[in-house]
Order: sequence, then C-alpha cells, then structure tokens
Amino acid sequence: MNLIYPIHTPRTLVRVVDAGDAQRLLRYRVQNREHLAPWEPLRDSSYYTLDHCIRTLADAREAMRTDRVYPFVVLDLVGNDVIANFTFANIVRGAFQACHLGYSIAGSREGQGLMYEALSAVMPWAFRELDMHRVMANFMPRNERSGRLLERLGFEREGYAKRYLQIAGVWEDHVLTARIRDD
Repeated sequence: MNLIYPIHTPRTLVRVVDAGDAQRLLRYRVQNREHLAPWEPLRDSSYYTLDHCIRTLADAREAMRTDRVYPFVVLDLVGNDVIANFTFANIVRGAFQACHLGYSIAGSREGQGLMYEALSAVMPWAFRELDMHRVMANFMPRNERSGRLLERLGFEREGYAKRYLQIAGVWEDHVLTARIRDD
C-alpha cells in the first residue's frame, strides 16, 4: 500500500497522522471544543490533554499497521496547524471491501470548501490504494452542511437510521450515504 504523502491541494497539506502531531492535535481539540461538541460523542476532560493526544496517535499508527483505520490531518500550507481531520475507519475486507469516512473541520475554517478540497484529493487513494469498493459516510439530518458536502463528493443517500449514534449524550438519527468505486 502506497502512503506517499503529503498531498498538496491549492490551500492545504493532507497526510496521514504521525507521532509528531500531538501538539497540533491538542491545539485543534482545545480550540474547537465548543464548535465540535454538538457533532461528537461526549468527551471527558482527559480528551483535551497532551497525554490523550499522544495515545490517540500511537493507537492510530497501530490501527494503520493492522489495516483497520487510516486517520488523516488537513494542515495549513505551512504545515503548522490542523484545520481539519478525517478517517477511513471500520475497514472490512473480503467480499465487502468497505469502510466508513468520518471528518471534522475547525470552526474558523467552516464554509470555505476546504474539506471538499481535501477529501476530493484523497478519495481516489481510498479506492485505489486501500482497494475500497464502498466508502460510507453518515450524517445527522440537521447537519445540512455535511449532507451537501457528501452529495458534492458523489455520495448517494442509501437509508435512514433511527437513533444510530450517541452524539453529545443523545441517540441521534443519521442519514446513511455511500460512494461506490467507479470502475
């Protein structure tokens, strides 16, 4: 599998996470704590510590080694600040060849097309290098911005799951979408 990165887009630098990202990740988490809280599971205070970020990155590297998860950071062009992140997770091989895509973006960078730019650059990699047939992404119906992003990326609605994930302490419904490889 080819992990030759980073990928340069016109406004970002996209690459898999590495151990040196702990401070950047912590800064992203702390700066976006309130912004991301309505869209994520409840987090305890340890989530916002350097030790937790170091463990997260170590776990991520092991998950990549075992072909279970591929987490990426989207950095500014200089490579100093995390402006977004996304993960290809829950990888299933065999007859399914599928995974889930999850993502977040800094509140200060929302609405600028940066997530579209970064994901457009990496989706071909997921199909080619990860050999995915299907990439699934789910969003809460009230998150219209996420729904528009996925539609623009070529994801199609496949269903609706009631009380699918516990987000901010509440079981939330989700719209289920997927993009299928074009071969």
